[in-house]
Amino acid sequence: MLTQRDPNRPDKLDTHQKALAINLDAKRYGTFAEIGAGQEVVRWFFRVGGAAGTIAKSISAYDMAVSDAIYGQTQRYVARQRLESMLNYEHDLNLKRLRDARGDTTSFFAFADTVSARNFKGTNECHGWMGVKFQAHPRDQDSEIIIHVRMLDAENALQQEALGIVGVNLLYGAFFMHHDPDRLVESLLDNLNTQRIEIDMIEFSGIEFRHVDNRVMSLKLVQLGLSGAAMFGPKGQVLQPAEVLYKKPVLVERGSFRPVCHVNIDMLKAAHEEFEKTLAPGEQIVELAEITMRNLIVGGQIDYRDFLARADVLAAAGKTVLISDYFEYYRLASYLRKHTSRPIAITLGAASLQTLFDEKYYADLDGGILESFGRLFKNDLKLYVYPFLDPDTGKLSKVENLEVAKELTKLYGHLVDRGCILQLENYDPNCLSIFSRDVLERIKAGDAAWEQMVPAEIAEIIKRRGFFGCKKSQDAPAATPERRYDN
Repeated sequence: MLTQRDPNRPDKLDTHQKALAINLDAKRYGTFAEIGAGQEVVRWFFRVGGAAGTIAKSISAYDMAVSDAIYGQTQRYVARQRLESMLNYEHDLNLKRLRDARGDTTSFFAFADTVSARNFKGTNECHGWMGVKFQAHPRDQDSEIIIHVRMLDAENALQQEALGIVGVNLLYGAFFMHHDPDRLVESLLDNLNTQRIEIDMIEFSGIEFRHVDNRVMSLKLVQLGLSGAAMFGPKGQVLQPAEVLYKKPVLVERGSFRPVCHVNIDMLKAAHEEFEKTLAPGEQIVELAEITMRNLIVGGQIDYRDFLARADVLAAAGKTVLISDYFEYYRLASYLRKHTSRPIAITLGAASLQTLFDEKYYADLDGGILESFGRLFKNDLKLYVYPFLDPDTGKLSKVENLEVAKELTKLYGHLVDRGCILQLENYDPNCLSIFSRDVLERIKAGDAAWEQMVPAEIAEIIKRRGFFGCKKSQDAPAATPERRYDN
């Protein structure tokens, strides 16, 4: 079935037109290697005509023994490691065989995917890795794009169809939009929708993308609705959430982290110590610093420089960052539960816990706050509560004296009695008077007192990079050229 042009976007090509445009581009020539769901992407190029000028080879190494013989052994076949070995092997083989004969006029590429589509019983995880390694111009250095997709259709045939379309979109974007990565990302779901395909990880690398910050691209996935969440590590590396969270206990702290203060670090430290006591000895807890899209949007827009400043200070603190579109805690819990069967804990301040019991946030749920908490605390999720010291009254709010609406006191008491809501007692009292908004105001005002409110490595990077309105240090090195995210 051929997809149709979208009347609301006359500039957007349908899948047939994209595949044909690639086939008619005389300089594009390469290999398609697809494992797991048939040769759904290359099929488009065969069916539209002119494929002989584009396809050097099409291969489906479906048998594991055959796949291992070609690409090397691996523990998991639907994994990034397998995808990268496929891309490297096929692209290098094309260059070795064809570069001398036609390298002056040909831009070589290798496309690969390794996929697990819906099985007969419908019991498997439907996802896959997809990527393209390519030369933008003849004799050019290589560039690469890797994505992770989730197929959401209920039928195997529909999943295969969607996979073919997103593969064509990826190739068309790589060949004709590599100069505009923002537009490339937006185009990945052309002729599809988020009810059919989710893209929860994307990574650009190589010569054409040397100025691309993959953290911003991860944020764009969530901003555009291609994914509900995206993750990156303390070195800026893009992470695939399912691989990071797989069979791991998870501890999350939600915040603005503008900037990271002693209180943020102490909250995670105290919660980690208590959470660890509930786990088997030696279990590795995945700690996440979560920022919601709602927290990033100001005046209907995202300030990408502000986002990168937060990302950099979290990186300096060694934290893995989760960007999510899950403002409601129960939605965050549901997302995490999809990726791990191990315990999940969220740490938050007492003031945030009080907000959690505000019924206005659950008006869209038929069951209201009861339905929300039923989803949140399903599977023994725990909330670790950090005390809140009111700067005006000096009152210390904790689990035992938190004030909630009168009609919710019994519900609150029930959750406390069940151990769903737990008070952290191993906190540092010196951190209670530190608030991010106060630190931010002091930074902007040039009040040096803020430096004592954040870890030394955070203070150093804020001063050196001039983050959050801070005047740059006199000895700060010249700024590294950045992509255009200054709105």
